[in-house]
Amino acid sequence: MNSTATVTLTRRSGYQFEIDFGLGTPALLSDEPPPLGQSQGPTPNHLLLAAVANCLSASLTFALSKFKQDPGTLRATARATVGRNEANRLRIQRIEVDIELERPGAAYEHLERILSQFEEFCTVSMSVRQGIPIDVRVRDADGQALKG
Repeated sequence: MNSTATVTLTRRSGYQFEIDFGLGTPALLSDEPPPLGQSQGPTPNHLLLAAVANCLSASLTFALSKFKQDPGTLRATARATVGRNEANRLRIQRIEVDIELERPGAAYEHLERILSQFEEFCTVSMSVRQGIPIDVRVRDADGQALKG
């Protein structure tokens, strides 16, 4: 089954763009930091990180729910390493995503199986990963590393 997703960007001024998701939701303003823009909204790098972290969080929520586990509050933090390529152009070289669960790992049933497969359901990260390495780590409420 193929589907499409569409967003429409309209330049407002400088490097500010209004992003219309076409879903009847409020538009989002993106911008670049100085000296190009005025930092009036997230940059494209931030939007990419948000998309990757959001998709991974949703996939983990789905996987936990599939095994009748209450996902509770999940917190994801995504970081990009930006550097110059061989042509001296800035590129995102790596993305790291840390996901924190609300409870200790022992409170979840089937957690090993869930953590071994949830990334495969994430359309965005699996697509981005074809060009940018993505490291995913999951920690529980006690800070114990459960994955990565």
